Amino acid sequence: MAKPNYAFAKRQKEIAKKKKKEEKRLLKLEAAESQSQDVEPVPESPDKTEITDGT
Repeated sequence: MAKPNYAFAKRQKEIAKKKKKEEKRLLKLEAAESQSQDVEPVPESPDKTEITDGT
């Protein structure tokens, strides 16, 4: 009977874990992009962005 190849099994498990992590990252990225498209950017007026020290 052949002995189990633990290194191969470990590598396959790591590959599966990496693939699942990448899919989850892409899903979160798509969700963030769709969320940012739903929200309208608020235009800032130029007078509010400048800070003066009053001198």
